[in-house]
Amino acid sequence: MKKSYYTFFVDIYASRSLRDFTFLLSKSILETLKPYGVKVFQQFWTHVKSLRASISFDITGIPSFQLGLGDIQQPEVALDEIFKYLAMADKPCIVAIDEFQQIACYPEKNVEAFLRSAIQQSSNAHFIFAGSQRHVMGNIFLSASRPFYQSVSMMDLQSIGLSNYISFAQSHFEANKKHITSETVELIYQRFEGVTWYMQKMLNVLYGMTPTKGVCEQEMTQEALQSIIESFRYTYSETLFRLPEKQKELLIAIAKEGQAKAVTSGAFVKKYKLPSGSSVQAALKGLLEKDFVTQESGVYKIYDKFLGIWLVENY
Repeated sequence: MKKSYYTFFVDIYASRSLRDFTFLLSKSILETLKPYGVKVFQQFWTHVKSLRASISFDITGIPSFQLGLGDIQQPEVALDEIFKYLAMADKPCIVAIDEFQQIACYPEKNVEAFLRSAIQQSSNAHFIFAGSQRHVMGNIFLSASRPFYQSVSMMDLQSIGLSNYISFAQSHFEANKKHITSETVELIYQRFEGVTWYMQKMLNVLYGMTPTKGVCEQEMTQEALQSIIESFRYTYSETLFRLPEKQKELLIAIAKEGQAKAVTSGAFVKKYKLPSGSSVQAALKGLLEKDFVTQESGVYKIYDKFLGIWLVENY
């Protein structure tokens, strides 16, 4: 089944412009196609003329490339050529773009419209757009004024099930003659809502704390948590120092609330001694844009759960 189509995966989290996007997508496609041989590689080479200088063939016909960011002189032209290749490829293509919300931050104008138009013309390709910032992804795909409106089928990925995490954690512990109780894994799961990064971070620290033939109990989780937060202490202090005062005050208030609703209401403003509802609205906009806060169904939460814990403990 896998041989019947090409699959390309690109993570654009580190991208800051359409040029970065083009570079990362080009690199992913080139690296994926290389094992398929000269014929497949030459098909790409034929269509994507603007990148030809970065692609060469040795005397045996084996392709190689030295693609660098500087080779992307005209990202719109290169992208147009890439999408034309995808439309003409000898197999159907599946293109998965992770952290797709980054395109909303690019300085170039009409990026979304350009990508929507190019993607619509690639009938031979199917696209998966994934992102970790729900409110930004929602704005891109659910706002009637945006180019990608009603262009996709939405899917909300829930957390991996608790039983799977218990089996996963215990298998890794036991592979090295250690053990972690089901209750310990469940405690972490509930604390961090099953979010993978926090689960793995906590489990990794607990694994290091557990001696060979030892048992990781629930009591060890607090020590592990404090160890992690301490490792981020300097970063968090600097982050808070650089925030405007009103954003800092609101961030602390949301952290203390845990799941904050009606943050511009008089009750919330009074409870946390904030200046006014209008100032909260302005500060909230800044925190959302900087990804310090996430919003879903009118509930605001600190995006970095470790930062939220550190704020509650220190303010």
